[in-house]
Amino acid sequence: MEIQLSQLMPIPLRDKLSQRKSDIWNEEVTFRPGTFVKIKAPSGSGKTTLIHYLYNIRFDYTGQIRVDNKPWPDHSKNEIAGIRQQHISIIFQDLRLFGQLSASENIELKRVMIPQPYCSADKVKEMAARLNVTHVLQQSGKTLSYGERQRIAIIRALSQPFKWLLMDEPFSHLDAENARLAAELIAEECKSRQAGFILTDLDDDQHFAYDVKLQL
Repeated sequence: MEIQLSQLMPIPLRDKLSQRKSDIWNEEVTFRPGTFVKIKAPSGSGKTTLIHYLYNIRFDYTGQIRVDNKPWPDHSKNEIAGIRQQHISIIFQDLRLFGQLSASENIELKRVMIPQPYCSADKVKEMAARLNVTHVLQQSGKTLSYGERQRIAIIRALSQPFKWLLMDEPFSHLDAENARLAAELIAEECKSRQAGFILTDLDDDQHFAYDVKLQL
């Protein structure tokens, strides 16, 4: 699955961003299948906005986003739902866990979204063990620390099939060791599925062997 950006520009940030150089905004960009993409994004440059555009939950932009050469607005609601279930997964910066549900239930909602779950329940337990969150699986989302929530959100995103994983500051509340463990798991899962990812963050990092590095 190829994602193409053509002259993309956020309407609310147009005046601000038009004064600075970007590899993304107002450019022609193609994200090719299976590539690991890092987008370094200073504060206020539209990092979260871009991730929301790619996931098609914000629409206040000019230009185009094409998924396999078809603009987002040309996809039907059923097609978009299918893409989100089967082809694009996401780790939101604000994580979006349901506080009234347990950590396990938050993962399970995503895991069983499709008729034939991609990950088994045992696979989820294995990922939880690798990220040191087995002990919080039965706790409610609202009782978890932010670092625990972030790791649960990562497992949730990995529990569904995808060709692209969108990540908005996925390790912002993790210490160096837990970030290393999470990055290792993400890289393994992406490579095993021949999937790519698009990661936005504030600074340079060595979490992955990136194929492409861009400045927002």
